[in-house]
Amino acid sequence: MSDQERMMEVVMASPKVWIYSASLSWGEVSLAVTEDGLCCLSLPGEGLTSFDTWVNKKFGQGREGLPEPPAVSLLAALGERVIRQLEEYFAGRRREFELPLDLSAGTPFQQAVWDALQAIPYGQTLSYRELAIAVGRPGGPRAVGQALGANPVPIVVPCHRVIAADGSLGGFGGGLPLKARLLRLEGVTPAIRAASTPISTIARLAPG
Repeated sequence: MSDQERMMEVVMASPKVWIYSASLSWGEVSLAVTEDGLCCLSLPGEGLTSFDTWVNKKFGQGREGLPEPPAVSLLAALGERVIRQLEEYFAGRRREFELPLDLSAGTPFQQAVWDALQAIPYGQTLSYRELAIAVGRPGGPRAVGQALGANPVPIVVPCHRVIAADGSLGGFGGGLPLKARLLRLEGVTPAIRAASTPISTIARLAPG
């Protein structure tokens, strides 16, 4: 049995979604994948309450209500890719994720924000206001913050790279210590702004 197989456990599966639990170097995570891609990821040590709530809302089934998975599945291969790339990221060996994503659960505005997040490079940050401008909502940093809080695949869609205008951390669903740790991994010292990504770079992803 490979290290990957020992690390990842299929928790449940259906024709719509596979859910995995994995013990990684930074802690336990759960993830859900569909035929379209990774659709939900819990943060290390976050627990399963919000993850289970999200899965139940999207798929209408509780964590215990799905049948046993088939022996072989393309979704299983995708789950393995997610786990492998997360471990490479946590080890400092990966700067970009190469994964299909299923972000269909978001509103058009949320999806625009999540798309823009993916244009913020590793080791750089953007403020909430700058991100709001980039997605065409210059008066909406609070709405942007809410969209970040609804991000179903943190780390892969890097909401941790959005900080307050004064360089402080702002908020984060997994807690500020984890946000600070993720930024330090990428070479950003908390409370000190890294070189910002030009808004024009992000704005190319703005709706309309």
